Amino acid sequence: MKKIRNFSIVAHIDHGKSTLADRLLQEAGLVDERAFHDQMLDSMDLERERGITIKSSAVSLAYKGTDGREYRLNLIDTPGHVDFSYEVSRALAACEGVLLLVDAAQGVEAQTMANLYAAMEHDLVIIPVINKIDLPAADIEMAKEQIESDLGLDAQGAVLCSAKQGLGIDKVFEAVIERIPPPSGDPEAPLRALIFDAFYDPFRGTVVAVRVFDGNLSAGNQIFLMSNGAVHKVEEVGLFRLSREPAKNLSAGMVGYVIAGIKTVSDVAIGDTVTLVDRKATEALAGFKSVKPVVFSSIYPVASDDYESLSEALEKYKLNDAALIYQKDSSAALGLGFRCGFLGLLHLDIVQERLEREFDQSIIMTSPSVRYRFKLKNGQQIEIDNPQDYPDPAFIEESLEPYIKASILAPDRYIGAIMKLGLDRRGVNSNMTYPTPGRVEITFEIPLAEIVYDFYDKLKTVTQGYGSFDYELIDYRPNRLVKVDILLNGEKVDALSVIVHKDRARARALNMCDRLRDELPRQQFKIAIQGAIGGEIIARSTISAFRKDVTAKCYGGDITRKRKLLEKQKKGKKRMKMVGKIEVPQSAFIAVLKTEDD
Repeated sequence: MKKIRNFSIVAHIDHGKSTLADRLLQEAGLVDERAFHDQMLDSMDLERERGITIKSSAVSLAYKGTDGREYRLNLIDTPGHVDFSYEVSRALAACEGVLLLVDAAQGVEAQTMANLYAAMEHDLVIIPVINKIDLPAADIEMAKEQIESDLGLDAQGAVLCSAKQGLGIDKVFEAVIERIPPPSGDPEAPLRALIFDAFYDPFRGTVVAVRVFDGNLSAGNQIFLMSNGAVHKVEEVGLFRLSREPAKNLSAGMVGYVIAGIKTVSDVAIGDTVTLVDRKATEALAGFKSVKPVVFSSIYPVASDDYESLSEALEKYKLNDAALIYQKDSSAALGLGFRCGFLGLLHLDIVQERLEREFDQSIIMTSPSVRYRFKLKNGQQIEIDNPQDYPDPAFIEESLEPYIKASILAPDRYIGAIMKLGLDRRGVNSNMTYPTPGRVEITFEIPLAEIVYDFYDKLKTVTQGYGSFDYELIDYRPNRLVKVDILLNGEKVDALSVIVHKDRARARALNMCDRLRDELPRQQFKIAIQGAIGGEIIARSTISAFRKDVTAKCYGGDITRKRKLLEKQKKGKKRMKMVGKIEVPQSAFIAVLKTEDD
């Protein structure tokens, strides 16, 4: 155990986490030049394109230290986004230390702070690493100053490196060996292993990534999952190299994988404790919780004939992503579909992209919404995430919506723009601190519904790309919530209904009516597009009818002749309106559901 080190790399988005992992793999001789490609641990095309880690992974490195001893360094990579914060916390629970990466040009940012606090919660040894020292804009002294003042860490011990150029990688390895303590645990005690990740292999079923804290685990053992009481027989255990490498056993302190004939990833809970059936541990490892979705949206196929293939695609997708929750849904306008729950907006975006790319699905997603709570007059409390389930307003005693604490870090010249954006989105209790000269951290308490649409895009726009954003859910608070319906010639289009704050209802309804007016094709009759709260119309747009110039043949003569022809046409249009059906094209739904222009 003294030769094992378990560590993770945490950083703000785009500070070079995946590049540093690549260099560590090369330095440890795990991959040769011919097989190497950038972002080795990121297996999805989407991850490589966007430069983010979506699915965490682990790899075991053999490294010979300067003292001549062989060490086994287990790098547990983590996803790099706030949506996956629970997965990050479980990966950190499997480590003894972290490398906290700071970009030498950009310094400490919002997620750097969030990751630091997460690492401190688990009492991990934190080694600051200043990356990208080869950049012309690199300011190492500024980065050190921010590490001391913002993070409260000793910057003198910061390791300097350039992951891209491969400078200082040996120093990173030495820092891991010297500063991160070896794991502690009792190999003779009953087995306790933490599940920090799981993924699906089409030939072997679910492969479970574990960190063993106590005891031993080997093939043939009967294991017991403490959260759901499931029992499985272990077929194979081993280590994560770039491919899976079977081993005789996994003992205390080790990180590896377990294959035990588990059918889907949903059968395994991240953060669960694994023990043996014949020698059970008395208590589970701390920190387990079930992950709940935060953002909800419905998915419909563009062509209704594709419903079956979309259903199959979601089933296959769910094998690999236990966080996605879905159930059948239907809409009068869009037909059959699925109501889905996501961990956040990035998660929603990834699911949509992967369904379109990997499963070749053409889909429409309804406007994302959050889960609201309603206290009814009969004392009952209900939670809804779909506007179609909105209760009768006459029975509502109080409506509550989820609030988040948003932390925004940016240069102080953008204070005015950030404050305006926060207040426009109903932000309250704003607080401002200056971590270092020239940089400001502003915190707001904002309703989650206000950031679901385009808050991040707007923040990037007003701060010219320098603003970084991090958030956490805090609680539910009472607010005046109403359901806005869209009517076409008096008929409700259920897929376009939304729940909004009463003060925002008119602006939102007008926006949707105007977008529909631009997208719906003109007919031979007039189309009224209305936004309504219950029976009250709060916004309206009208699409004019096509008209033939019926008075063209009247040269001169009495005005009554022209009026007679126009009246006749008007009656015909009215008759047509009674029988005319409005087909809403898919492009109109997509236009309305896209991010809104304020």
